[in-house]
Amino acid sequence: MNSNLLNTPIDYLKGLGASRSELIKKELKIFDYKDLANFFPKRYLDKSKYYKIKDLPKFSCDVQIIGEISNITEIGIGRKKRLVAYFYDGEDEIELIWFKSIKWLKKSLNLNTKYIIFGKLSFFANKVSIPHPELELFKTENLKLRAKLQPIYPSTETLIKKGVSNKVISNLVKILLFDIKIKFKETVPDYLINELKLLDKNSAIYNVHFPENNELLSESIRRLKFEELLFLQLQLLKKNIYRKDKIKGYNFNIVGNNFNKFYDEVLSFELTNAQKKVLKEIRNDLGSKAQMNRLLQGDVGSGKTIIAFMTILIALDNGYQACLMAPTEILSVQHYEGFLLMSKLLNINIVLLTGSTKASIKKDIYKSLESGEIDIIIGTHSLIQDKVKFKNLGLAIVDEQHKFGVAQRSKLWAKSVIPPHILIMTATPIPRTLAMSAYGDLDISLIDELPPGRREITTVHRYDKNRLSVFRFIKDQINEGRQVYVVYPLIEESKNMDFKDLMDGYESLSREFEQPKYQISIVHGKMKAQDKEFEMKRFENKETQILIATTVIEVGVNIPNASVMVIESSERFGLSQLHQLRGRVGRGMHKSYCILMSGNKLSNESRLRIKTMTETNNGFIIAEKDLEIRGPGDIMGTQQSGVITLKIADLMSDQEILTYARKCAKKILEEDKDLLDNKNKTLLNTYNHIAQNNDLWSYIG
Repeated sequence: MNSNLLNTPIDYLKGLGASRSELIKKELKIFDYKDLANFFPKRYLDKSKYYKIKDLPKFSCDVQIIGEISNITEIGIGRKKRLVAYFYDGEDEIELIWFKSIKWLKKSLNLNTKYIIFGKLSFFANKVSIPHPELELFKTENLKLRAKLQPIYPSTETLIKKGVSNKVISNLVKILLFDIKIKFKETVPDYLINELKLLDKNSAIYNVHFPENNELLSESIRRLKFEELLFLQLQLLKKNIYRKDKIKGYNFNIVGNNFNKFYDEVLSFELTNAQKKVLKEIRNDLGSKAQMNRLLQGDVGSGKTIIAFMTILIALDNGYQACLMAPTEILSVQHYEGFLLMSKLLNINIVLLTGSTKASIKKDIYKSLESGEIDIIIGTHSLIQDKVKFKNLGLAIVDEQHKFGVAQRSKLWAKSVIPPHILIMTATPIPRTLAMSAYGDLDISLIDELPPGRREITTVHRYDKNRLSVFRFIKDQINEGRQVYVVYPLIEESKNMDFKDLMDGYESLSREFEQPKYQISIVHGKMKAQDKEFEMKRFENKETQILIATTVIEVGVNIPNASVMVIESSERFGLSQLHQLRGRVGRGMHKSYCILMSGNKLSNESRLRIKTMTETNNGFIIAEKDLEIRGPGDIMGTQQSGVITLKIADLMSDQEILTYARKCAKKILEEDKDLLDNKNKTLLNTYNHIAQNNDLWSYIG
């Protein structure tokens, strides 16, 4: 097969006019034969069963009947006009009804001609009918050739309105596969096909579009999903191998005075087993002579910060500087204050650099950093400015990494002659199987237990109508000496509306919680940085009992005395965001609560999110649910560039295949890391093709 044929525009397909061709290109991004071949069905209709009218089920479902049209009539006038055909199967009759294209149908439908009809049963006023059925002329010779499992392809409202039906797309694929007889190169080596009992590529593609039976369909899908996930894992693992082979790191072989003094004299509690395990993994990395590139995952409050600080102390003990970059000024300040507290017995120099740092102080920081007088620098995006130069940066830590783009992080890596060791932290738990793909080129550490004494937060859902009882509860908590967060959503597209909601809420709370008995702080995006800081400080110093805020407090606010989190319009938040916000309370010794407020009208998705929040505090369970609802697209999209896009596999539902594909990829690369063995020639060819085209599915012909 001439590979140029694959690049033939779909315009050349028989029966496809110019207008339909343009629509398909625009709506489905199908431009050539290759795109069409790899446009996989989303589901299938089983057309193996034929019903007699007397045996039809008593509920709405898809049915298929062989018979003839005995009579056609128009009923009603104007908008209520409909076409009714009486369909007779030799024993009984059923009504077929159409509300559109009546004139065309009257001309095209033939009486006393055998048809196969397919459609969904409808029940109204004790009568059964089939609205808008599919009709196909009955031909005995074609009955065996007729696909029993009919593919249903993804579509759009525009395509359906313009008459580009599923049948149109299906016929185009048929022409491509059975008339043009396009062939597919094998992408998986014979030994894997034999070992795993996989279908060959050609059979898999043909049967995923037009399966001969359910068993072949299942085998085809399994083969194509495995192949897709295998190459995804090969790409990610090879990246990791390349980095460890080629990118040498600083050798931190000393655990010295700073670390030991902190561990023996400052650390006032026992690390959890999970923290100890993670610290050991990090120490092994730092002493391996290869650059560490590790992701540290841990739920809110699991103790990631202490691990970050102890890792920094190892860098300092080996004579190197360290930096920590956080996404917000508030979080940077918190890290800075926390590090100062932890380093009180240590002779180390820690500075803070943010957007609001005065110009004169910045100048001094730049000078001291370059001379090596500064040991640790903590800051926001300010750290990646060209002016920021280090004497010997050995370790870079990024907190809440999903807030930073790849380009921003790489600027930080470039601030050292030898790339510094990298520790990336996130409090957004990601299921391990997904992390294998989203961060497959990183080593992953997990803190999966909370420190002892950390109390579970009670989470409840209340409607707007319950607001007075919520106010009473807040007053009770304040009277006991506690503090309260009230958070409003902030969505980019509706900033003005969100601001109005927040200000309306502030007025409402001010009326209910009158001064001087109650004091309220407010923090939002329209305030200057120093004003935000002032209000946050007031709350931190217990000068105010209630903090009204937008999601600026999602990360990085640690007020042990705050025991209540009220989240307004909670239905507008994603699950992981709700969990992050809830994690702002429960940081002290007091029993803590999270109250999810919402309107009365909730979508099924919103109900599911709220239900999940009230049922569990486990960040990993919440992450699983969140990904079920939203899909993993966001995570994959921001993390990996140059990695194949998944067309048939699903990172959530195909976890078993993903795990097995990763295991296979690991074994292959352990035995033959450059894929140079003759038995891996097919793998290497496909891998190189993907590297050039970022597309597994164009490798056909």
